[in-house]
Amino acid sequence: MEPQNNPELEGDDLYEHHRFVAAKGQDPLRVDKFLMNFIEYATRNKIQQAAKKGHIWVNGSLVKQNYKVKAGDEVKVMFAHPPHEFLLVPEDIPLNIVYEDEALLVVNKPAGMVVHPGHGNYSGTLINALLYHIKDLPVNSNERPGLVHRIDKDTSGLLVIAKTETAMTHLAKQFFDKTSEREYIALVWGNVENDHGTIEGAIARNPKNRLQMQVFPDGDEGKEAVTHYEVLERLGYVTLISCKLETGRTHQIRVHMKHIGHTLFNDERYGGDKILKGTTFTKYKQFVENAFKVLPRQALHAKTLGFKHPVTGAHMRFDSEIPEDMMNCVEKWRNYSKHSH
Repeated sequence: MEPQNNPELEGDDLYEHHRFVAAKGQDPLRVDKFLMNFIEYATRNKIQQAAKKGHIWVNGSLVKQNYKVKAGDEVKVMFAHPPHEFLLVPEDIPLNIVYEDEALLVVNKPAGMVVHPGHGNYSGTLINALLYHIKDLPVNSNERPGLVHRIDKDTSGLLVIAKTETAMTHLAKQFFDKTSEREYIALVWGNVENDHGTIEGAIARNPKNRLQMQVFPDGDEGKEAVTHYEVLERLGYVTLISCKLETGRTHQIRVHMKHIGHTLFNDERYGGDKILKGTTFTKYKQFVENAFKVLPRQALHAKTLGFKHPVTGAHMRFDSEIPEDMMNCVEKWRNYSKHSH
């Protein structure tokens, strides 16, 4: 239940829900527009409501929605109720459990399911489902129950969840030491030049748009990130690839592939929902739009997951089918590339 706005509470403690510091290069920008770039799932209306209620503060002072944010400004959005992540509710949501024992479970997450509650997604997440399935999950260093690693909302595929403190520590260390195995399948724009390669480039948030990550090739910012890719199939204007992750940064494959000029097919956040390669024929445009409809998300699936069992030490390896929406999209491109030559 979302706490109702109780007028008596309005003057009480306000909890910080978001805090941003405007980057050095920030041109003056209205605070409502600035927040639209930084808060996921925020609507202009929601932000204007927050401004009306006196919930937006810049450098410690209340501001109206037309306040112009400048470089170095500290912008905070405050509300009378605590952030929802404190209220993790178990929910009876079906889970596709691939493997489970006393220490851990491996789930195959469908595209569209958010992994953990956060702004704008307080229910229906994988964590809500897990809390229903398992009474007490250990929490990781970010207070996230059971999570050893994550995959994005619109990415499908395999995740390992720790059921005990020992398993959490042990598995987290494998991911940190880069000994776990993670292979993803992606469909990217363009004909990838080399049959295989390695992309290295530190990843951090884009200072102009917090919802995007970007590569900082000099490594002056962000965390080091390494992706190894291999071409599986060339389909004309798109390529099907396999990516093995050495590190697991937020949006790593999406950002690394864009960095080398091969944005993921239909990756809206990084511009892959535009026609990035190909002809100007209306017929082609129609074809791509149909392919977008078949796969209404970025073309990315976490296919394989390997790690050592935290208790027995046995090597475990799980593989999953590429989901139907992605296969249908690949199939469409296969037919198109056959008939367009």
